[in-house]
Amino acid sequence: MKNKYIDLIEQTFEFPQDEFAVVDNELNFHDVPLMDIIKQYGTPLKITYLPKISSQIQRAKRMFNVAMAKVDYEGEYNYCYCTKSSQFSFIMEEALRNDIHIETSSAYDIQIINSLYESGLIDKDRYIICNGFKRPQYVENIATLIQNGFENTIPILDNKEEIDLFDAAIEKKCKIGIRIASEEEPKFDFYTSRLGIRYNDIVEFYRQKIKNNKKFELHMLHFFINTGIKDTAYYWNELSKCLNVYYELKKLCPKLNNLNIGGGFPIKNSLAFEYDYEYMAEEIIAQIKSFCVQMEIEEPNIFTEFGSFTVGESGATLFSIINQKQQNDRENWYMIDSSFMTTLPDTWGIKQRYILLAINNWDKEYHRVFLGGLTCDSEDFYSGESHQNAIFLPKLNGDPQYIGFFNTGAYQESLGGFGGIQHCLIPAPKHIIIDREKGDTEYYTRLFAKEQSYRSMMRILGY
Repeated sequence: MKNKYIDLIEQTFEFPQDEFAVVDNELNFHDVPLMDIIKQYGTPLKITYLPKISSQIQRAKRMFNVAMAKVDYEGEYNYCYCTKSSQFSFIMEEALRNDIHIETSSAYDIQIINSLYESGLIDKDRYIICNGFKRPQYVENIATLIQNGFENTIPILDNKEEIDLFDAAIEKKCKIGIRIASEEEPKFDFYTSRLGIRYNDIVEFYRQKIKNNKKFELHMLHFFINTGIKDTAYYWNELSKCLNVYYELKKLCPKLNNLNIGGGFPIKNSLAFEYDYEYMAEEIIAQIKSFCVQMEIEEPNIFTEFGSFTVGESGATLFSIINQKQQNDRENWYMIDSSFMTTLPDTWGIKQRYILLAINNWDKEYHRVFLGGLTCDSEDFYSGESHQNAIFLPKLNGDPQYIGFFNTGAYQESLGGFGGIQHCLIPAPKHIIIDREKGDTEYYTRLFAKEQSYRSMMRILGY
């Protein structure tokens, strides 16, 4: 009878997979033995595997460039990284090794741009796409970038009033963009995104506020879908409406030549994950090409803004099981040495599911469990995976048990308030970086952050 944990995984999924393999009943992640990492650093532990960031960027570039070649597309492809997904310096440095551009969302993001420039990591030709609602400080910081010669900084107008703010703050000629307020999926609580300008208002807004203003040139139409790029009637319908707006603007503004298709590719959240990235890239480019041929206009340069796709699959979070609690006949709890609410807040806030695997004991029998965090909050638990409403892990037999959540590299530190006050004062875990020299089979690690200390919390709290 096949009742070992490894049997469960191999019977349920195609396994091993590109990033996962089992050697001597212990899990490897991108050919890194995780038990070796745990023995060196302990748990709880955050991991960032840097080479995955570059491979994701190069993968997307390759897919879109191949898609353009197939239909003889005349525009260029530009890859932008959304800093809000993870603003850590080591993430930015790795991403920028791949000749990419940057998307910002708030005033302090511009300080990151300044720091990257001072460090020689970017030049003033880099595209800086400035999204988000523009408060005065954000407007001032963007204006300073433009005044200082960052000629490809493009503030994206999120509402009609922002054009007046930029008119007052910017003295030299500058490029701007307009964000479309796309319609939301039917299951949303509201019909239209709170971000951007309504489809029906954009052309008239351009005529009244931009066309005759010699300071501004409209260079980009920005189209963003909250649910990301998916092969659904909803997505293709919104893209079609966007293209019609682009055409109407192009007739009035011949210099408009950039289409930002916003919204990201999904990332792998299950070993059963399936998504045809190549098909989606080819279909998007083919539809835009077909539309432009039909309307007899030149094809725009394409910009994508990939945040989670860039950094999500580089991350992992490792825990120890520190206790087992049988609370009734059916519910067996494994307690982790941290908190889901503080360490992986998306699991609590939006019920996000990640790939969950045992790190060791793959040769042991398995059973169904619930995972509980250390806070006193009743919501601090994890009870199901994306492919089923259950969790199965090896039975405890006196040996230590370690588990890992994978592809957790996007948003969790910023949402969890890295370095701040955590619920029940649960400390933020250690964070290590794993890297390889290009073409080298050997990996090396370095400690980015120690486990948060009580002293840092006491300072924040005023003690």
